[in-house]
Amino acid sequence: MSEPADPAPADGGADAAGAGRQGRRRRWKRVLAETAIMILVAALLSGLARAFLVQTFWIPTSSMVPTLGVNDRVLVQKAFYTWHDVHEGDIVVFGEPPLDHCAGPPGDLVKRVIALPGQTIYSQGNNIYVNGRLLAEPYLPPVDPLGPPVASSQHPYRVPPGEFYVMGDNRAISCDSRYWGPIEGSSIVGKVVLVWWHNSHPYFRRS
Repeated sequence: MSEPADPAPADGGADAAGAGRQGRRRRWKRVLAETAIMILVAALLSGLARAFLVQTFWIPTSSMVPTLGVNDRVLVQKAFYTWHDVHEGDIVVFGEPPLDHCAGPPGDLVKRVIALPGQTIYSQGNNIYVNGRLLAEPYLPPVDPLGPPVASSQHPYRVPPGEFYVMGDNRAISCDSRYWGPIEGSSIVGKVVLVWWHNSHPYFRRS
């Protein structure tokens, strides 16, 4: 009588299945590792962009109405913009002034630059004069009460070196340099370059 054929090793199928499972686990580990690295790199790039290039800010008050409304979102240029690049009329974000005791949320503020270092400024009625000339303000509505005055023509205020006189476009209610003086150039975070959210919906307008 012939002997029975040798049976196949009992663990052959198990070895193949185990190898397949190990291969799948290695692939999953590789995918997870690559995903984690991509997330870390994206977070790092986002952090670098936020720190050095651009940053989004939201507007918590109505001090810049009508140019910027409450809860508007703006994009602020930080790279290649220092206080040496500031021009009259720029809308800037800056650190909270030391003498700011006005009511409102703490943190960075946004206002418009009205006068530069060394310039003189005063108001007469609802008009503002810089270096003796009437300040052109096409960004304001036809009727925009000034509220608290800046200074008098007899005693104009001269902005100190390295500092800027800033005001909100909503002059009647804005707490600005009229209350806490000019801001240090070194406190300026950046310039508002784009409004991308307005009246609770996407909205793109260069500042």
